[in-house]
Amino acid sequence: MTGGDSPLAPVRAYDGARRRDSNGHGRGTVPSSAADSGVLDMLGGYGGAVPRNPLDEAGRALRQLGERLRETGGPEGEWIAEQLDRLQPEARRRAPAEPERTLEELQAELDALVGLETVKEQVRALVAFLQVQALRKESGLAEVATSQHLVFLGNPGTGKTTVARLLAQMYRSMGLLRRGHLVEVDRAGLVGQWVGSTALKTDRVIRQALDGVLFVDEAYALTPETERLDFGSEAVETLLKRMEDYRHRLVVIVAGYPRLMHRFLASNPGLRSRFAREITFPDYSTDELLAISRGFAAEHEYRLGEGAEATLAAVFDRAERGEGFGNARFARTLFEQALNMHAVRLAAEGLDAPSLDDLRTLAEEDLRAGARALGEEPPPVRAPAGGFFRRRRPS
Repeated sequence: MTGGDSPLAPVRAYDGARRRDSNGHGRGTVPSSAADSGVLDMLGGYGGAVPRNPLDEAGRALRQLGERLRETGGPEGEWIAEQLDRLQPEARRRAPAEPERTLEELQAELDALVGLETVKEQVRALVAFLQVQALRKESGLAEVATSQHLVFLGNPGTGKTTVARLLAQMYRSMGLLRRGHLVEVDRAGLVGQWVGSTALKTDRVIRQALDGVLFVDEAYALTPETERLDFGSEAVETLLKRMEDYRHRLVVIVAGYPRLMHRFLASNPGLRSRFAREITFPDYSTDELLAISRGFAAEHEYRLGEGAEATLAAVFDRAERGEGFGNARFARTLFEQALNMHAVRLAAEGLDAPSLDDLRTLAEEDLRAGARALGEEPPPVRAPAGGFFRRRRPS
């Protein structure tokens, strides 16, 4: 590794600046060279005023240096970055815990989610089982040792992350996890680019998730079907070992498409035994997607105008369910496209003095234009039997 490419070059530059500072330039003097200035920028501006909290500034400098080492330093840089991580206080490296809430509050939030009735039923059964086991333990009875790790099967946008976050907080409220936070990660967050770096990367994520839930989205990507050299299997092996090492401090949820997740679970003999419980998230029905869209509108102080809901229903009815369907994500994207078209329409009509109703009403034509922007062509909306077709306003 050449001196110019070395990930330690910023450290050497800073060290040189520090030596010059101690040899007469005076503390707080900004070095004249561009390299030294860049280092001081990275280290939080130590060339200027003394920071209010030096520990915070030092921690930020270490994190930024670690990120640069991981990006450019190869295996050696990854190892040094790992040592820098260990220098930071544990509390400063972890994500803040979610505010503590009661189990009743969390269950009420789960019940308020649109659809997902089978998911809610399985979560309630899981919570009841854990509560009974805790009571048995308090009464001096034998506790049934079961794996708390879960598999979430479902297409995108079916609420898997939302339910995982609620479950993490439920585990905390029952005393199973001390912090109850959720750490989300995918293949990119676990798999390194060099031999030996994957285990370090996976260990780092697991430490962040301790006393909470590690949510691995699209977990099947860790075991690709191709036979090429891949480090994903090393991430799986590391994960399995740490799940056993920290079985009282870590819950792991793996999620993804049903077909690909079944292949993932079959790729390693240890996976099936660790993940004994599967929860399937069904695609949303048209009525459920309509309810979700109404929620988006209400949250942002919009309302659906005459014919808009019928247009939405027609778009959702025609959307083919399957691995390519985005469910609630599709509904949100359609809603956001409709907002764009609403703005374009108002601008074309003149923005001199729009009424409050104009500003908050999404018209049928806004939804139709938004659907077309996504490659969907909603069919004409039929009036109720015995009625007439509603005449659209000229554009």
